Amino acid sequence: MLENQCTNMKDLQKIHAHLIKTGLANDTVAASRVLAFCASPAGDINYAYMVFRHIHNPNLFIWNTIIRGFSNSSNPEAAISLFIDMLVTSSVQPQRLTYPSVFKAYAQLGLAHEGAQLHGRVVKLGLESDQFVRNTIIHMYSNCGLLSEARRVFDEDLEYDIVAWNSMIMGLSKCGEVGESRRLNGMYTEALDLFGEMQKQKIKPSEFTMVSLLNASAQLGAIRQGEWIHEYIRKNHIQLNPIVVTAIINMYSKCGSIEKAVHVFEAAPRTGLSCWNSIIMGLATNGCEEEAIELFSRLESLSFVPDNVSFLGVLTACSHSGMVEKARKYFSVMRETYRIAPSIKHYSCMVDVLGRAGLLEKAEKLIDGMPLKADAIIWGSLLSSCRKHRDVEMAKRAAKHVIELDPSDSCGYVLMSNVYAASSQFEEAMHERLSMKEQKIEKEPGCSLIEVDGEVHEFIAGGRLHQKAPEIYSLLNGLGFMLERNATDYDELAAYQTMEKSNY
Repeated sequence: MLENQCTNMKDLQKIHAHLIKTGLANDTVAASRVLAFCASPAGDINYAYMVFRHIHNPNLFIWNTIIRGFSNSSNPEAAISLFIDMLVTSSVQPQRLTYPSVFKAYAQLGLAHEGAQLHGRVVKLGLESDQFVRNTIIHMYSNCGLLSEARRVFDEDLEYDIVAWNSMIMGLSKCGEVGESRRLNGMYTEALDLFGEMQKQKIKPSEFTMVSLLNASAQLGAIRQGEWIHEYIRKNHIQLNPIVVTAIINMYSKCGSIEKAVHVFEAAPRTGLSCWNSIIMGLATNGCEEEAIELFSRLESLSFVPDNVSFLGVLTACSHSGMVEKARKYFSVMRETYRIAPSIKHYSCMVDVLGRAGLLEKAEKLIDGMPLKADAIIWGSLLSSCRKHRDVEMAKRAAKHVIELDPSDSCGYVLMSNVYAASSQFEEAMHERLSMKEQKIEKEPGCSLIEVDGEVHEFIAGGRLHQKAPEIYSLLNGLGFMLERNATDYDELAAYQTMEKSNY
């Protein structure tokens, strides 16, 4: 009856009421089918838990169903709690199909260290070689950034499958969200190398693999690699769903090939809101601010409803092009028309556009009036604007906030030093640098990547380890000489020279 008549929770509740009236709700088979529907994506996990609580002596299928349901829900903690209840209170013990859901819950919560204890139990029970269990262990470690542990489990078995490969590649690519840039660049490269191994093993990647590889290419700025992956998707007829299209647009945008990003967007068979958001942000960050704003207007005229990411894109366009009034208009529309509460990133865009226009007092007032706690990034944005407009007093206030929010970060000191230098207060500029040195705060050197002939080159500020460093520095010295010869503003030249000396 459930299979034929039940398509939503309203139907299920009617059937469940009938089962209760007839006493069939006490039948284990009938109750398990009700539970299975409630714990499915079409059901209601809270209703499922209510059904579960009324089942006497639940069997293994019932325990697995409720644990799996919560591991796929917005409350994965409950899956772990139920698993512990099963261990402590039930005569039924977990089996091989129980553990993957629990590992998934740990992955969702970012609790891989706690999940490692469960991994130990699995090893003792001899279940680690089970492909389903092993894949979820790899997923847990890689999703939480414990890539050495994930790789160890991955390398223990010679019989790789697509899920294990996906988990490793996605984990390596996902690590771009946290940590130090140089270490992450190595992980992005490893993700691409792992894909090469995958090809040798003749394992066909899924769309999730391709999205992760496109993300790795985007972060590395490896456009040749990204183009190859795009061509691979086309040749192998991998479905161009909105997720894949968004990843391709993002890759081309971050690699600076905005024309190709626009072509992919316009030629896409199906676009979702994420595709629109990606191309709007891509245009905004690649010097095509007017086009980004025009595309946002097109988005509003269609059936799509812009979300917080859409507004972040159009506000970024306004910020980069100095369109103060348009930024104010979109900020107001976001809050009043679409009822979207601005995040710290939206406020940062507004502070940036006001600061660039020299409206420093209004920018500071906006920060002070925010319902959110200001972070070091937004104060740093104001501080940068103070440098441009040489407002030393406001810069001091902004720098104080930056340093208080993150005392170990060099940003506040460096930016304040730049403000003093831009205002020809060179002694004060050097004092900021000395304060950093006294407190043993080191400025992390800037790192940039560029792809030449299919090879990604990494450059560290002040570094001389690159094989072509002599030629590079010779060219830079030549450019520096040209700047000095053509400089018309003595103060700007003096500030430039002061900052150059402080960097070496």
